Amino acid sequence: MKIGVLALQGDVREHIRSLGDCGVTAVAVKRPDEISAVDALVIPGGESTTIAKLARTFGVFDLIISRIHDGMPVYGSCAGMILIANTVLDAIEGQETFGGIDAVVRRNAFGRQVDSFEADLQFKGITDAPFRAIFIRAPWVESVGSEVKVLASVDGHPVAIRQEHLLATSFHPELTGDNRVHRYFVDSVCKESLKVGSR
Repeated sequence: MKIGVLALQGDVREHIRSLGDCGVTAVAVKRPDEISAVDALVIPGGESTTIAKLARTFGVFDLIISRIHDGMPVYGSCAGMILIANTVLDAIEGQETFGGIDAVVRRNAFGRQVDSFEADLQFKGITDAPFRAIFIRAPWVESVGSEVKVLASVDGHPVAIRQEHLLATSFHPELTGDNRVHRYFVDSVCKESLKVGSR
């Protein structure tokens, strides 16, 4: 399995390292041929509007939409969550997303950079100790459709969700040294989705 990390902005190297620790090949991708060559994609944090504009500039915006529609597993963290949500609140005028998850996500819901915080989460599908999550200018989920599973919440707001081959978190697991969210993506999302797709 080869997983691409969208290398337009954000914690690209940290995601590559976390995925590598999970035993898969992970590479930085930003051009059409690179994205076409991977089995799955991670969209890191950063600034969601900037990532969307750069995806247009590099000619991969519509390709990512097409691959999501065709069932490519995708994990979006923080800005990545915004980018794979169907609806975004507090978006700037003209803001675009790739879409895919039937969810309404509020941009910068937890506040500004100075409001960053950490929290211990119970994450469905991850056992053992709670997951220590880092939130930086993070979104939260306002509502989800019937096909979306809520995996973790903070103060009643979903912060980790999954819909079939798509996973999103409003926090940054790549910054923690704890690879359990990446392992969940690899083992539970990618392998299950790619197995179904091969039938």
